Amino acid sequence: MSNHSYREVENISTLPGPDQSGFVSHYVFQYIDFNLVPQYVAAGHRFQDCFFFGCEIPADMEGQIGSTCLVFPRLGLEYSTFRGKLYTASELYEGYDPEREESFATCFDTRVYNSYIDKGKQCNEIRETLGRSLHDRAIEDAMADFLSRFGERQVVAIMGGHAIKRTDAEYRKVAFISKSLTEKGKLMASGGGPGAMEATHLGAWMAGRPSEELDEAIEMLKPAPTFRDQGWLRTAFEVKARFPQSRYRSLGIPTWFYGHEPATPFATDIAKYFQNSMREDILLTIAKGGIIYTPGSAGTLQEIFQDAAQNHYKTVGLSSPMVFLGVDFFSREVPVFPLLETLMQNGRYTGLLLTITDSQEEAVDAIMSFVD
Repeated sequence: MSNHSYREVENISTLPGPDQSGFVSHYVFQYIDFNLVPQYVAAGHRFQDCFFFGCEIPADMEGQIGSTCLVFPRLGLEYSTFRGKLYTASELYEGYDPEREESFATCFDTRVYNSYIDKGKQCNEIRETLGRSLHDRAIEDAMADFLSRFGERQVVAIMGGHAIKRTDAEYRKVAFISKSLTEKGKLMASGGGPGAMEATHLGAWMAGRPSEELDEAIEMLKPAPTFRDQGWLRTAFEVKARFPQSRYRSLGIPTWFYGHEPATPFATDIAKYFQNSMREDILLTIAKGGIIYTPGSAGTLQEIFQDAAQNHYKTVGLSSPMVFLGVDFFSREVPVFPLLETLMQNGRYTGLLLTITDSQEEAVDAIMSFVD
């Protein structure tokens, strides 16, 4: 294959013609049914250095596809292996009806998760492992396209466990922080699940509205405090219906590895992966505008030290803020903040930008004042 960039084609209305050389070159065709465009096939276009992902190719067209092209058939799995864009909540929860909560058991997201569990998180079946790898690579590519619309330091992540309840004061604090940062131009990102992650996307969803409306939204969610409570998903959809918006975006990056935790529908753009390690690394890497840590367990601690090492080595070209929201938790209950300070003092880490606070205003200021 050459080093030319490839242009993606996902709709028959944008099918390209040949270039000056007389060939259709350097295109990625995704899920195109060429049977629907007989006139295009009859034109006899010759293809070179193209990819055909999950396309339906008539027999008359096969001779037009040169040996430099690669053709990947549809794998017949529950999910599309060659997605050209990120998920939306509507896509993930296709088939779910908030009026019938039992419909969650048969929606798209649940079907994929059940298949994932049935075949094994560590699957040895070649069709499934190939499908998962191709799917995650497509999501990675789609996320790169999405993030290309934003500045390098525009992406800010909030990390924390699913244990924070909708009724907790910390949930409200995270939501208000995210709302404020979104209004100041940041793209908020999280692991895309419940708890502090959901609060992140709720805040971004409610950006631009009065604080009283965010409080009203939280009150609507409180009857189902955790994702294990009946009505957790239904109340989220009710809030979205009560407060519709299309202006502000937020990025959720969940995984079917933890598929028992539903993805929050408040995230407008969802990069859902099968491979959890890939998803965790990407989330830490893209948050060049800084990360706010909320109380969590082992997963959050792992992310803290992974982020610290990344900032120490300036793996992504800079060291970005690490903001710890919860003085007592991060200094006494899980004393990671004083440990990082000690490691900074003895030179084990250098260049870390550390803040610890209980104040949502100080957390926002720490992010907004970041200057490399």
